Amino acid sequence: MKGFRQFLLRGNVVDLAVAVVVGAAFNTVIQSFVKDLLTPLIAAIGGQPDFSAISFELHHSRFMIGHFANAILSFAIVAAVVYFLVVLPVNTLISWAREAPPPDPTTRRCPECASEISIQARRCAFCTSPLAPEAANLTRLSADGH
Repeated sequence: MKGFRQFLLRGNVVDLAVAVVVGAAFNTVIQSFVKDLLTPLIAAIGGQPDFSAISFELHHSRFMIGHFANAILSFAIVAAVVYFLVVLPVNTLISWAREAPPPDPTTRRCPECASEISIQARRCAFCTSPLAPEAANLTRLSADGH
């Protein structure tokens, strides 16, 4: 029971439970918005007094097109709200937090005189001592064929 209690009291389990409850409440608000406000507005424009009552019957089976249209509108509204109020801001925050990788070095220090020289140099321009190519530079040079 101790392990089960620790599992339940972990932060992410509690956060998930809160998210499910808030999501269910949000779904109820969106369903009411579509059914009580948006559907009558569309019905007033289209001339149909009750949008959710649109249906047809085929072989004694009733197809409730209006209810399906309400569900599609609800889904579209919930998806738009989640995208614009959650996904877009989080992606913006993540892109601000990311740092660009540092550029590849173009210079190095001469081991003899400590002068700043080109990474591709084979001889120091200041003290003229011969230089061994750097290990990282060797793979670049061999790939270039030089």
